[in-house]
Amino acid sequence: MRHITTTLAALFWLSLAASADADILVGVAAPLSGPSAILGQQIENGAGLAAEAQGVAVKSVDDACTADGGAAAARQFADAKVTIVVGFLCTEAIEAALPILKDANIPVITVGVRTESLTDRRAKTGWPVYRLGPRGDDERNAVARILTQLWQNELFAIIDDGTIYGREIAETFRAAAEQAALKPVFVDTFRPQLDNQIGLIGRLKKAGATRVFAGGDGDDIAIMGRDAAQLDTGITFAGGETLRTQPGDVPYEVGTLMIALPEWAEVANPKIMQAFAERKIVTDGYTLPAYAAVEVAKAAAADAESSGKPLAETLTGHDFATVIGTFRFDEKGDLSQNPFRIFRFDGTHFVPLEEN
Repeated sequence: MRHITTTLAALFWLSLAASADADILVGVAAPLSGPSAILGQQIENGAGLAAEAQGVAVKSVDDACTADGGAAAARQFADAKVTIVVGFLCTEAIEAALPILKDANIPVITVGVRTESLTDRRAKTGWPVYRLGPRGDDERNAVARILTQLWQNELFAIIDDGTIYGREIAETFRAAAEQAALKPVFVDTFRPQLDNQIGLIGRLKKAGATRVFAGGDGDDIAIMGRDAAQLDTGITFAGGETLRTQPGDVPYEVGTLMIALPEWAEVANPKIMQAFAERKIVTDGYTLPAYAAVEVAKAAAADAESSGKPLAETLTGHDFATVIGTFRFDEKGDLSQNPFRIFRFDGTHFVPLEEN
């Protein structure tokens, strides 16, 4: 049944390509096999529906999330003379593909690769890559910027679970606070995956902390919040995008703060969401970013055609209105604005919190 469904989907997108604007051919690179196939299907679904709406043709290729797969996909795109490529989730695949696509003068809009060096090395590599999504350091930089401003008049603490993720995000916040002449009342590393964090909460209370950033998993932050509430400490906890994962038996406390990407389905254009619903396509994961990438590709290609400018030039420094908001790429190919935002748990889900 899964094979039949995949085959029918492929036939649909092939028929779409045959009726689309032949002047613009969008390559779609995604892992359509292996353990990441479900994510690749999200990209293919989003890009396919966007192509239909935008009147462009698409060519989907399985990059297998590997270097060999990425290079093979790039050669297929070059042979097909695609206008632009969207997709890519894995660093290995896109890094193998980019030299080939660069030689073929084909820009790439990735929706999932966060590796910072991909764009940081642009001056050296000349790779024509644009990132419609966050960099690897965007989360910790957003935590530092947002909480340094939000907690400038609060007694705050910074703790982490000792992992690379936890230490890096906590240290980035601590360094930013120090630069802003703010000093946490308590800094420590906690033991993760405990049934309770009573001892830690006691130390935080003794230090006078009323706001605590925890670099760690959502389960640990949920337990901290529960124990802090039981001890009537008045402490508000904050964490990163790990809080997007539903916690285990212990729910998040009301007021818990999260710095994360928006839920794209909640900010997306309702008419386009209806189009997905009519096709019974779930807009999870990379579906809507892939749709947005095709919208950007179409707009940039049309601009290049009308202005006579190179496509890469039209992708840089221009606003692109998409299903999930307006985006602009900087000179390196990164988003000009950090996409991470702050949210507050209202007892049911995380809702956007206005930043000062």
